[in-house]
Amino acid sequence: MKLISWNVNGLRACMQKGFMDFFKEVDADIFCLQETKMQQGQLELELPGYFQYWNSAEKKGYSGTAMFTKHEPLAVTYGIGIEEHDHEGRVITAEFEEYFVVTVYTPNSQRELTRLDYRMHWEADFLNYLNELKAKKPVIFCGDLNVAHQEIDLKNPKTNHKNAGFTDEERACFSKVLENGYVDTFRYFYPDVTGVYSWWSYMFQSRAKNAGWRIDYFVVSEDMKDNLVDAKIHTEVLGSDHCPVELEIK
Repeated sequence: MKLISWNVNGLRACMQKGFMDFFKEVDADIFCLQETKMQQGQLELELPGYFQYWNSAEKKGYSGTAMFTKHEPLAVTYGIGIEEHDHEGRVITAEFEEYFVVTVYTPNSQRELTRLDYRMHWEADFLNYLNELKAKKPVIFCGDLNVAHQEIDLKNPKTNHKNAGFTDEERACFSKVLENGYVDTFRYFYPDVTGVYSWWSYMFQSRAKNAGWRIDYFVVSEDMKDNLVDAKIHTEVLGSDHCPVELEIK
């Protein structure tokens, strides 16, 4: 079973840059998107054999998530059931017989950390949401979590300390997720690998220099550990400032 997650940074733009080539080639069972930046219906996307689910932000051209799955879920929900958080199209949850799959686009703390306080509220509420799901059955969640967890997860940790995505507060929130019984699947397989990132700024030729950050994840509840086969980061795939990440489970 193959799952893919990709922050496409605007699906309509990504479609012009090879999205469908990768989609067809990878042939995932479940394909999750973040930052679609569109309302449903702005793009006629024909994906034979897939059920499509979309959660768009109320603000046009902003945020948004989608999930395409070969297997029809038992149920699909949008958002996390908290009014404050559910206007930006950030979460889709699909319930399958054996587990939940959640795609999430975590709010960015922004320059000058103008949204860090909000981000902290989001982190607490989203973890509570995951734990409520986990109490029912195993959980797989994926997406752009907008945090590099450890120093090995970005090229320049010293100069980026206290910048959005690498503040002590954000990193502590991700540590707390792991302490609550979840596994960062890439680090599960590759605990010490360096230089493998999923996002590069469009500035300063960052991708050419591989001056990146690993901020896109597949995380599973610990009761899924025995099902893990491999985790990959498709650094070779262009089309966005992020690249796709993959999880294989049995």
